[in-house]
Amino acid sequence: MSETFDHETYLSPFAWRYGSPEMRRVWSEAHKRRLWRRVWLALAEAQMAAGLVSAEQLADLRAHADDVDIPRAHAIEAETRHDLMAELLTYAEQSPVGGGVLHLGATSMDIEDNADVLRLREGLDILLVKLRALLTALAGQIERWADTPCLGYTHLQPAEPTTVGHRLASYGQDFLADWQDLRHLRGEIRGKGFRGAVGTGASYAELLAGTDLTAETMEQRAVAALGLKPFPIVNQTYPRRQDLTILHGLTALAQTAHRFAADLRILQSPALGEWAEPFGKRQVGSSAMPFKRNPITAEKIDSLARFVASLPGVAWSNGALSFLERTLDDSANRRVVLPEAFLAADELLKETRRLVEGLHVDMAALARNLRTYGVFSATERVLMAAARAGGNRQSLHEVIRRHSMGAWEAVRRGEANPLADLLASDAEIGVFVPAERVRILLDASQYVGDAPARARAFANRIRSVLAEETA
Repeated sequence: MSETFDHETYLSPFAWRYGSPEMRRVWSEAHKRRLWRRVWLALAEAQMAAGLVSAEQLADLRAHADDVDIPRAHAIEAETRHDLMAELLTYAEQSPVGGGVLHLGATSMDIEDNADVLRLREGLDILLVKLRALLTALAGQIERWADTPCLGYTHLQPAEPTTVGHRLASYGQDFLADWQDLRHLRGEIRGKGFRGAVGTGASYAELLAGTDLTAETMEQRAVAALGLKPFPIVNQTYPRRQDLTILHGLTALAQTAHRFAADLRILQSPALGEWAEPFGKRQVGSSAMPFKRNPITAEKIDSLARFVASLPGVAWSNGALSFLERTLDDSANRRVVLPEAFLAADELLKETRRLVEGLHVDMAALARNLRTYGVFSATERVLMAAARAGGNRQSLHEVIRRHSMGAWEAVRRGEANPLADLLASDAEIGVFVPAERVRILLDASQYVGDAPARARAFANRIRSVLAEETA
């Protein structure tokens, strides 16, 4: 087994392109093996209370807990074809005094599953820190753009106006829900504990017979040293449903990031031109078309988000097909699915924060689209004003509809929108609403309701929730 890795052989993009160094460390081979040793050490420490491990043996094990030697373990694994057993033998070789008491009563998954849970928890801690930073940045942008009117779009068609801050607050609401869900998941993570081959604890009960320690008390000591709470019922592994639950949390986060990035891509298209992602002075948009300013970061976010969304299907099968007390057909894919889900989510948060902080809003484009299309949605204001003044709502609706259809045709032909002139000069409307008042009412920039106040209130809510849940 080669221990040399460079760009002459396949490397996962997550090994160097996507994800942060801290998240790669959590899912690294070396860190996994250090955690295995930490779990073995916690077990030995608990068993010392029963007289099965001496203080000298425990001290020896502690002294070598960080001496991971992957080449040596791989050399042993080439013969044993069992990676955990190879690491166990490596640790025992390094610990001549204590090595003989490692793994007493344990099965492999007592070690691997508890270590995996520690990694899941560490991964969530990293994501929560980054999601908090994203939410803080988003709150600032929501407040910055709370009053800035823009055209709203439904069905990808012009609709009533909103504000840029209110639109940003809709993403903030979803990201805040992701924050709360992931915090809850982090608090609910459970380990396997120490129950042996099928979860009955029989091996530990026999091992501890005649001592002052029960299998349950020994487990309580060991999991406390690891800072874990075990499931009340396990088989050979912790319930694989837990992996699925965590991946669902990550897919929800990916969905939120995808929606924000996809909307930015739409708004960056020249036909709308309202938003744009940061674009460096020497950045290249296309190898063939030098003029292009492609939204490559938003596209990367959407690409990785789709990948994350595909992973729960594998975790579902791992749980559903874990026959009886356990099968091994989840092992290989979990080496890929769990790390890459976390690394992809890590990259999503990094890049989404960059887009939020560097978001470019084109005020001229906002105004242009409001002038062109906002007048249509503002006709509702004219209709309401005329009805309040005594007009027949139904007949006036038909008048406005007729003029609107004609104006749409003019806009479609590339002409200036004539609707304001048409309505201001209409005699039936003029009976109830003067022409000057019609033109004022058709200024869609004033037709945003309480969007500014709601946006500001939600920015404050983001800050309040973050403060409360981290106090």
